[in-house]
Amino acid sequence: MLIYLCTYTGEHNKMSQANWTDFFFLGFSRYPKVEAIIFVLCLLMYLITLLGNVTLISITILDSHLHTPMYFFLSNLSFLDIWYTSSALTPMLANFVSGNNTISFSGCATQMYFSLALGSTECVLLSTMAYDRYVAICNPLRYPIIMNRRVCVQIAAGSWVTGCLTALVETMSVLPLSLCGNSSINHFTCEILAVLKLVCVDTSMVQLITLVISVLLLPMPMLLICISYAFILSSILRISSVDGRSKAFSTCAAHLTVVVLFYGTALSMYLKPSAVDSQEIDKFMALVYAGLTPMLNPIIYSLRNKEVKMAVKKLLIRNPFNTVLVSILK
Repeated sequence: MLIYLCTYTGEHNKMSQANWTDFFFLGFSRYPKVEAIIFVLCLLMYLITLLGNVTLISITILDSHLHTPMYFFLSNLSFLDIWYTSSALTPMLANFVSGNNTISFSGCATQMYFSLALGSTECVLLSTMAYDRYVAICNPLRYPIIMNRRVCVQIAAGSWVTGCLTALVETMSVLPLSLCGNSSINHFTCEILAVLKLVCVDTSMVQLITLVISVLLLPMPMLLICISYAFILSSILRISSVDGRSKAFSTCAAHLTVVVLFYGTALSMYLKPSAVDSQEIDKFMALVYAGLTPMLNPIIYSLRNKEVKMAVKKLLIRNPFNTVLVSILK
């Protein structure tokens, strides 16, 4: 798919490569007083994201008790978040350190594709995870039959394929467009809406494609998540134990908080009226769904669970030098 993308870029690009082969990121240069603070925060978010998600994937693989559908999807989400955050934040961090805020046309096209593909895949994957929790809580006896290994693999594969194909459609709709003389992207990455600001031809067809895909990948999955959690909450209310209800409500509230952060910021960017120009706000919104939510996902979805804590303790106990860490986890 990537080879085809690069081939298409070389053969069908109408932009004049002789006049300009590079784009320039404005990033957060308009805020020089807080640019360094943003860099430090993004670096911390990236490191915590890597640590949390790599830890979760490793524990899920090493502990056989975590070979369940829930942790299978969580491992997929962790793997996705590592690459999603890397595609968005790593170039920005590297540009800040090197002082070189330029990117080639082919590099920009590739970055746009992977950012769209990974973000779209996460939209679908989060909704499938909510369905998995719905089946587990509301139909516990049928759960092993409904969510068997084959179904889980098919759902996960379907999420990845959907994300990759929709991203390919969006990227290919933008690449042939002619650009005006300005090559400065008012963003820290080759975000599709920021690149479209440079186009000097009619973009109504591209905007229609983006709108249709955004509707399919943002409000619809979010609606499915809300419906799933509505059924989950109704089941929780029937729990006789007060402690059980409070823990379940706490977990659901944490999950929904991450969902609202991710889908809410994305919705505000991709489904806002075209007359509204909020490019500066969009950059900070992008930091939320590309940096903050991937950092929170392993903490909220997994690392707070007793099963994961027990798995970490088992792994640490095998190493006598980690007795201090074990005492901390108790």
